[in-house]
Amino acid sequence: MLKSMTGFGRAEKNVGDKTFLIDIKSLNGKQFEVNLKMPAFLKPFEFDIRSILSKKLGRGSIDCTISLKQTGSAKPVTINVDLAKAYYEPVAALSKELNLDPAHILSSLLKLPEVITPTGDTLTENEWNEFEKVILAAIDDLNLHRTEEGRILEEDLLLRISNIESQQNKVIELEPLRKTKIKENLVKLLEENVGSDNYDTNKLEQELVYYIEKIDISEEQVRLKNHCDYFRALINENGEEKGKKLSFILQEVGREINTTGAKAYDSSIQKCVVMMKDELEKAKEQVLNVL
Repeated sequence: MLKSMTGFGRAEKNVGDKTFLIDIKSLNGKQFEVNLKMPAFLKPFEFDIRSILSKKLGRGSIDCTISLKQTGSAKPVTINVDLAKAYYEPVAALSKELNLDPAHILSSLLKLPEVITPTGDTLTENEWNEFEKVILAAIDDLNLHRTEEGRILEEDLLLRISNIESQQNKVIELEPLRKTKIKENLVKLLEENVGSDNYDTNKLEQELVYYIEKIDISEEQVRLKNHCDYFRALINENGEEKGKKLSFILQEVGREINTTGAKAYDSSIQKCVVMMKDELEKAKEQVLNVL
């Protein structure tokens, strides 16, 4: 079963006198990259949070936003004056441009992120343990979406491989006719330019054997079939992170298709090669989203 790199997860839970809301969005990426937004008092736990996300999500471009809803008894707070000033200038400019009443700018500033923060607030060990459960719940929700989308990706990729194999079967059927056609064309060319009595038929047969061996595509068809079989087998294997391996296999599939096209010298086989290339490109686009 494949798992997609894209998805969204959310979890909300009370931890002590705080209510945490965690949103996690994942997009495809070559490596693990995380953009983490969280309240300042969680900074001591940033490394642990990043470690959990990396371990549970693997590859992907991750956006994680941790929001706090303060509840319970009031606690001392501090106002980040420098940050409030930084917010003020663009907010005031926007207010003036829209001809809005500037009387409510201060109340709006105080609602902006990190302007007001609890003084000396942090999580106890027990609270951290409970907070960790919130992160894991959001990750589980995200992974559920990844699994659902992965199922759709798997169906599409298997369809692309089946279509490639279908075109390959046509190539195998056309191969004997191609050899006969090549021989007939060479004989016709010699008769037109040299004359039917002016060339050695035995020598011609030897040259034809050598030439046909040079453009033989049977090995390419065997390797192409093996790559397709391996691609399908890898999808069915246990494990989650298969995207890179599947991408490498598709590169090998492309190599055999290109070689077949280069050796074909037959319009019917070339049409099959074009169809296989089209299916391969679609598969390559889809596999970029596989974890």
